[in-house]
Amino acid sequence: MRNTLTIARREFRSYFNSPSAYIVGGLFLALVGYLFWSSFFLNQRVSVRGLFQLAYMVSVFIIPAITMGLIAEERRTGTLELLITMPVRDSDVVVGKYLGALGLYAVLLALTLPQVFTVASLGPLDWGPVLSGYLGLFLSGAAFLAVGVLASSWATNQLVALVVGLALCVFFWVIGKLLFFMPQGAASVVQWLSFDFHREALTRGVIDSRNLLFFLSVIALALGLAFRSLESRRWS
Repeated sequence: MRNTLTIARREFRSYFNSPSAYIVGGLFLALVGYLFWSSFFLNQRVSVRGLFQLAYMVSVFIIPAITMGLIAEERRTGTLELLITMPVRDSDVVVGKYLGALGLYAVLLALTLPQVFTVASLGPLDWGPVLSGYLGLFLSGAAFLAVGVLASSWATNQLVALVVGLALCVFFWVIGKLLFFMPQGAASVVQWLSFDFHREALTRGVIDSRNLLFFLSVIALALGLAFRSLESRRWS
């Protein structure tokens, strides 16, 4: 656990020691803020549900940029080989880098809070769905991050990791929008694979253990596959 937290802290600090965190964070906040407030006053009630929807949509494209260099860049520069020869388990590397990226994502979500408080100042706001909405946004982002780590573990450079991670994230985003074209028997299965389906349930204020279990299972599976990918390189 100590090695995992050490790697997580190093990874988290590395984002802010380079322009990457500021560019990604600035782009995330600018897009979400502009899109939300440009349509906010067209609504007839005080709500931040649109904010969560937009933050989720932008996260699909931002998160692969956060994760693309976690393992792929270390592999390209040769520092991955040095890292795995140290007394550090492959699982420490995967989970540590994941937690570092998750910390950055948590900061990005925290920076959207001023918009929520601004909306609350304009009228009564139901805080129950707000809290569950942030939970859904955090869990869906955490699952996207795990998928991005997996893509980075497969790739040999950051560009490939970005493309693969983006393709996987977009797949889990749009799959729920294709239900109309699916046979009735397959629609329920496809819907269950949709991140948006599980996140939306939380945004409505419904905290169902099945939705929590879904995201946690995706995270565990993606990180487990990333661990196997790293482990196979150790023995290759």
